[in-house]
Amino acid sequence: MYSKNGEEDAVKWATLVMLLFVIFLAPYVWSRRTSKERVRKRKLPPGRRGLPLIGDSFSWYNAVAGSHPPQFVEQQAQMFGKIFSCSLFGKWAVVSVDPTFNRFIMQNEGKLFQSSYPKSFRDLVGKNGVITVQGDQQRKLHAIASNMMRLDKLKFHYLEDIQLVMLQTLTNFEKNQVVFLQDVCRKVAINLMVNQLLGVSNESEVNEMALLFSDFVDGCLSVPINLPGFAYRTAMKAREKIISKINKTIENRRQEGASEVGNGLLGRLLEEENLPDDAVADFIINLIFAGNETTAKTMLFAIYFLTQCPKALQQLLDEHDSLRSNSTEGQMLSWQDYKTMSFTQCVIDETLRLGGIAIWLMREAKEDVVYEDFVIPKGCFVVPFLSAVHLDQSLYKAARTFDPWRWLDPENQEKRNWRSSSFYSPFGGGARFCPGAELARLQIALFLHYFLTTYRWVQIREDKMSFFPSARLVHGFPIRLITRRPICDKPKEDDSGTQN
Repeated sequence: MYSKNGEEDAVKWATLVMLLFVIFLAPYVWSRRTSKERVRKRKLPPGRRGLPLIGDSFSWYNAVAGSHPPQFVEQQAQMFGKIFSCSLFGKWAVVSVDPTFNRFIMQNEGKLFQSSYPKSFRDLVGKNGVITVQGDQQRKLHAIASNMMRLDKLKFHYLEDIQLVMLQTLTNFEKNQVVFLQDVCRKVAINLMVNQLLGVSNESEVNEMALLFSDFVDGCLSVPINLPGFAYRTAMKAREKIISKINKTIENRRQEGASEVGNGLLGRLLEEENLPDDAVADFIINLIFAGNETTAKTMLFAIYFLTQCPKALQQLLDEHDSLRSNSTEGQMLSWQDYKTMSFTQCVIDETLRLGGIAIWLMREAKEDVVYEDFVIPKGCFVVPFLSAVHLDQSLYKAARTFDPWRWLDPENQEKRNWRSSSFYSPFGGGARFCPGAELARLQIALFLHYFLTTYRWVQIREDKMSFFPSARLVHGFPIRLITRRPICDKPKEDDSGTQN
């Protein structure tokens, strides 16, 4: 039996424990409980479900197939706020036109969110593609691509090669020839990519690659039905042929030996990195796809916008004619020449703002994500709609007007930083920031230089933009080319003192 004193001691200890619990543990337990209650009270952002199964998919596609992709999301944002929910592609989705939340999503890639693409896209770019792969492998492949396209490597590995491709592809047009500029830009971009990635410059191979990638791109957002007559099957066949060509190039590079293996990015990849051949092939096809889409369409849209804005065209032409007049005949542009293209950079920035290829991103919540008063449940589809921010009238004056001079305004300088800005992100952000952004800008600038200083043109049919199934001009932008002068000659003056 316990003594009376023992019983008193036990009571004292029990009282002390209870007191400590009240002082130290109860607030913690209560805060956890109330925190859970607050989370339960939070819910998905407001929105609508739309039609059964279909949801708002038709409204979404109708908008992105037009010349103003954010039309649908702008309407929803007016009703429900800048972060709203809707039903897309048979799945409940949270869509954002809020720049701060968009950046939050991109910065938390691999932590709270992961990339999420339709089956057709995943199948085509490949399981080892840097665009779709997750986790450590994504970080490794992204680091490889970023390292191989650093600014210092652009000067020594790409600057001259890009200009040689421009000379090769922009000198074969006859006097007054009518061309579809969309096809011309696609060929230029494919030529650039297979030259720089694979070290291939044979014209017939370039033409074949251009056709294959045209089929490949058209199938990326198609219904994944692998039957004859469907875009998905055509695209998968094109992928097989592209992969076969890449593997053949890999084999040839290895047979040539160490002294030749460094030609093109593929050569350096084989020489410097330890990747299996299937990963190398997917890696290359991802870079060709991403580079071709960004570069070709931005070249095309830049000429399209400039055609509609003669004042900007003339100022850009003056900048490039000045470079030509200050160089020796036949001499290629230097890195310093490129760095002096200040108005060219404004034109590129404005083209990417109005006609950027990455109009939205596709992400999925890896866990329940609490943001402000909302909870985004694990597995929910999340769509940062970048184009809606780029065309927001509250952020950009006359947002739907092509105005490259806006980027000279001191008020827009912070927005203009496309590496870190929440308001201007044409190359994405976070762990999936486009590793070839600088290379793409260099290619576009040099294309504008050689195209503008060589040709004048007349648009022969009205055209408009569409962003589905990929960014394009609906009629291919047919123009009649008029030669200003041989492509490597210095500008000459006529009797009136104006340049021709």
